[in-house]
Amino acid sequence: MTPKTIIDMFEEAVETKSRPDALQAKQGGAYHSISSLDALLKTRSVAAGLIELGVKPKDRVALLSENRPEWMISDIAILSSRAINVPIYPTLPAVQIEHLLNNAGVKIIILSNKEQLNKLKEIVHRVPSLEGIVVIDLDEPETETLINYHTLSAKGAKAWQQGPLKYQKIRKQVQAEDVATIIYTSGTTGAPKGVMLSHSNIVANILDLCEVLYFDRRDVVLSFLPLSHIFERTADYLMFFRGVSLAYAESIDKVPVNMLEVRPTVVACVPRFFEKLHNRIMESRQQSSGLKTLISEWAFGVGHRYMEYIVRGASPSAFLSFQKYLASKLVFSKLRNRLGGRLRFFISGGAPLNKSLAEFFLSIEILILEGYGLTETSPVITVNRPNAFKLGTVGLPLDSLEVKLTDDGEILTRGPSVMVGYYKKETETQQVLKDGWFHTGDIGHLDKDGFLEITDRKKDLIVTAGGKKISPQRIEGLLKANPIFLNAVVVGEGRPFVSALMVPQPELVLQYAEKKGIEFRSYLQLLQSSEVKGFLLNEVQQTTTDLASFEKVKKIILLEKDFSIESEELTPTLKVRRGVIEERFRRQLQALYEE
Repeated sequence: MTPKTIIDMFEEAVETKSRPDALQAKQGGAYHSISSLDALLKTRSVAAGLIELGVKPKDRVALLSENRPEWMISDIAILSSRAINVPIYPTLPAVQIEHLLNNAGVKIIILSNKEQLNKLKEIVHRVPSLEGIVVIDLDEPETETLINYHTLSAKGAKAWQQGPLKYQKIRKQVQAEDVATIIYTSGTTGAPKGVMLSHSNIVANILDLCEVLYFDRRDVVLSFLPLSHIFERTADYLMFFRGVSLAYAESIDKVPVNMLEVRPTVVACVPRFFEKLHNRIMESRQQSSGLKTLISEWAFGVGHRYMEYIVRGASPSAFLSFQKYLASKLVFSKLRNRLGGRLRFFISGGAPLNKSLAEFFLSIEILILEGYGLTETSPVITVNRPNAFKLGTVGLPLDSLEVKLTDDGEILTRGPSVMVGYYKKETETQQVLKDGWFHTGDIGHLDKDGFLEITDRKKDLIVTAGGKKISPQRIEGLLKANPIFLNAVVVGEGRPFVSALMVPQPELVLQYAEKKGIEFRSYLQLLQSSEVKGFLLNEVQQTTTDLASFEKVKKIILLEKDFSIESEELTPTLKVRRGVIEERFRRQLQALYEE
C-alpha cells in the first residue's frame, strides 16, 4: 500500500528495509549505529512518554536541537502522538526563540543540551503556554517541569508495555491531512511565518523524489544541514524510507573529517559549501609547484574540455577520453578521496548555485544535482536527475506538480506538496495561494526541454537611481567564484551605481602584502590601504567583465570578518539578510556614495 503519513513511511522502512546501521552518530571518537528496529522502539517510548506528559492531538511540541539520532526519533514520536512538530534552529538567539514559541503556542519543548537550556531559561517566564521542558543531555536535577529525555523515554517504554493499545490507537488516528509540522521561514524579507505542512504534503514530495532519484541500502548519507529546515528533513525522510544509512555530522566545522570517516555516497548541501570547497581546491593548486603544478593544470584543462562535451550531450573523442582517464587517475581521484571516495553525487538546494561552480565540479568528476523549492512546497518543486541534468538550471518539475510562469516571469506551482497555509496568517496565505497556485516570488523561465532556470528573486531586485533593475545574487555568485573572496553582498537600491561589501580571504591578502612588501600593523589597517583596495577592486572588475556596465561594481568596502548567523546577518540556512547588513554598514555606505 502507498504510505499516507510520515509514520506510515517510517514503519514501512523498518519492516521492509531494516538495517543495523539505520542511524549513525559519533560518540567517544567513533561512529556508532542504531538499528531500524531500535529506532522504532525508541520512537514508541518517546511518543508514549509525551502522551503521559499530557500531549494531546494538535498540541505543538517544539524541537530545538542539533542534528543527531534523537532529532529523528523525537520527530517521529511527536507525529505518532498526533501532535505538531515545531522545529527551531539551534543557532537562533533566545529572543527569536521566544517569538516562535509564543506564536505557535508550544506546550512542550525538547532541547538538546545545556547551551539550548540556558537560552530557554532567559525567556521561559515569558512563554505562558509552555508546560514542560525535556532535555536530551541534562546535567542538572530534574524538577516538576524540567525532565530528562531518558527518564521520559523510560517511563514511556514502561507505559507502552503495560498498555500498548492506548498508544497504538492514537498512532492509528494520524490522518494524511493532519498538520505534521509548523516550520518558521528564515525571515530574509520580514518576520518569520509559520508554514503549516501536512503529512500528505511531505509524503507526496518524497514519493515524487523516489521516482527521479534512486537510492538503496548500499547508500550512506551524511546529514549536516539543519534538520529544522525542510530541505534536510525531507531528504532524511527520503533516505530512511529508501533504506539508506543516515550518519549525522558532529558539526558544520567537522564535515570534512566526518566525510572521510563515513565515506558517504550522497550528501545534501547548500551552495556556500561548494564555494568554500572550490576555494580550498584553488588554494591548493596555487600552492603547488614544479611538475605537480604542470600535471594539475593539464588535468584541469582536460577535465574542462571533457565537461563541455558532456553538457552539450556530445561524445568526446577517443583521445580526449583517454586523457580524461589519466587525469582522473593522477589528480581527480585524489580530490574525490578527500570527500570519502564513494560519492555518487551532491544535491544542492536552499539558494542559487553559480553555473561556473557546477561546471568546475563536473569537470573534476563531482556531479552536483541542483534543485529548487521552498518551505511552502515541502520543499522540492524541480530537480536535476543523474540521467537528465542541465547545469545552470534547477531541473525538471516533479511528476505531481504543475509549474507555470506569469507574464512578468514569476514562478507558480500547484500540486499535493503545496502547504496548508501560514499559521494564524490568513491574509498572507491568501496573498501567495490563489486558485490553488502558489506564487513563489521567484523569477525564471522554462527552456524548450522543460528545465527551469531561476533568474531573479522578485522582491530581491535592486533598482538603481537610473531605473535599472539588477539581480544582486547573480553578481554575488560571480564574485564568490573568485577564490580570493569569501563573501560578497551587492548594494545599490536607489543609488547611482552598484557597490559591494566584500569579505576577502585573509591568507591570500596577506600573501599579496608580503609579495608587494606592504607594511602594516593590523589586518584591518592592511585592508584600508590603497594598494590592497586597488588590488581587490581590480579582482572584482576582472571577475565581472561580462556584466552590463550598469551591473558592474564601481566601489567596494572591505570587511575583515565574514557575515554570520550569530550576528543575524545570515539566516540559519546561510541566506543573506540584506536589510540587516545594509543597516549595519549604513555609515560606511553613506560615506562611500558621498565621495
